[in-house]
Parts: sequence; C-alpha cells; structure tokens
Amino acid sequence: MDVVAQALLVRVGCEFRYTIRGNVPAIFLVRPAGGPAVRLLDETWATFPLAPYHDYVDVYGNVCRRVTFVPGETVVRYSARVEVDGALDALVPDAPQALVEDLPDAVLHYTLPSRFCLSDELGDEAWRLFGETQPGWERVQAICDYVHREIVFDYMRSSPTTTSRDALAARAGVCRDFAHLAIAFARAMNIPARYAFGYLPDVDVAERVPVMDFAAWMEVYLGDRWYTFDARNNRRRRGRVVIARGRDALDVAMVTTFGDARFDAMTVTAEGLG
Repeated sequence: MDVVAQALLVRVGCEFRYTIRGNVPAIFLVRPAGGPAVRLLDETWATFPLAPYHDYVDVYGNVCRRVTFVPGETVVRYSARVEVDGALDALVPDAPQALVEDLPDAVLHYTLPSRFCLSDELGDEAWRLFGETQPGWERVQAICDYVHREIVFDYMRSSPTTTSRDALAARAGVCRDFAHLAIAFARAMNIPARYAFGYLPDVDVAERVPVMDFAAWMEVYLGDRWYTFDARNNRRRRGRVVIARGRDALDVAMVTTFGDARFDAMTVTAEGLG
C-alpha cells in the first residue's frame, strides 16, 4: 500500500503565437480541469492584442475559452499554480474488468471506435495479442507494455491526422499516438477507455525531457472507477494536471481556429515547485 503523500505545488502554463489574417474565432483548452486531485490556486490569461472572450463547458465537462482574434501578430499566454495530489498514479492489480452488460450507461460511449482510436479495425490484432491475458488490470497493463515496447517516440513520424492504425504500422509516434493505440486496443477488448491530456512535470524523473510539451495518456474504467495508464512512459508518475478528457485528441484539441491563422510557435511549462 502506498504511503499517503503530501500535496505537490506545480506551475503550469503555455504560450501560443499566431499570425492572423482577418477576424478568426478560436477555442482554447489549456486550463487545468480541477477536481478532487487538483486545486487551482491562481491563474493568469493574457492575449496580445486584447481579444473578446468567454468561457464555456463542453459536452465532456471540459472548460474551454472562446476568443476572436483580429488581424496581425497574436500571442496568447496562460499560467497557473496548482496544488495536486502528491501520490503516484494508482496501482490496483486486482481491479476487475466488468462485463459490458454491467457497465454504467455513461461509460458505454468509451467502448466505441472514434476518429483516431480505430478499435473496430484493430479488433483482431488486439485479441491475437492480448486474448490470453487475464481480464482487468493485467490485460490493460499488457496493452501498455506492448505499446511502450513497440512504438518509438518520434516527433517527425507523426502528424495531426495520425490514427492508432497508422501509429501501429509506423511503429512510431508521439504521446498522443501511444495513447490512441492503447485506447483502441482496450476498446477492442470491451474495456472502456478515454483520452486524457494535460501537464506532466518531471517530478522524481531522472531523465528530464529537453523541451516540455503537453502530455497525453489514457484512463480506463475497471471495477467502478477510472484509472490512469500511460503507455508512453509506462511508469507511475506524480503531479499529473489533467486539462481535458474525451474520446480522443479530436475532442480535446488545445487550440481550434476557424479561419486564416498561421501557427508560429508554442511553449509549455510544467514544473514542480517543491
């Protein structure tokens, strides 16, 4: 059993730079989701030049910000301090897999194929690879072990349209591709799985990432609750700050623009403050 951990203080944030032509509406999804494990202490939004905005909650419960940009060079900055549960990701090896007929109605949605998680197309492969594993935690961990082992992290071999099947064929991708493939395999085996992304500081990590970026992982429904699994890192981590959850990355894009907006640069901050 894990020792009760003290809360962690984490600084998170991001900056986006665009060149805008015409009036361009946009949606930003970068604010921590909050909840029992994450407490937002303070936050700052800044847009240069100033732009009208309002916030709303999407169909998955994620907090989004709508803005409308005017022509010219545009910068959007977000920063926040959050207090997060200092415990490692949960480890419950005996967490069972429920029968489909026993799943809550609200969870069934996450057993179906989606734009990037092609569980219907990867079903035969999933059952070939994991059909002999014990249903439940062991099966999900086997999926993560496989994806972590077989997929090489490579920014240059992924694109915004890369699907789970593409990542498996290329044997390469970024963290969202690791998550999409693991989710597709889980759903193919009737395990509810959803996409989560957020900030992941290098807490208790020997090898720090050279350039911080947003991180993506999956959550699976076992027993009567959701658990975090991270096929990219394939280890329990501390300090995760969830921004949003959905079927896949299409539901929770960090930025969606509606018009002529040239993306110029992005920086991400995620660091423990002790």
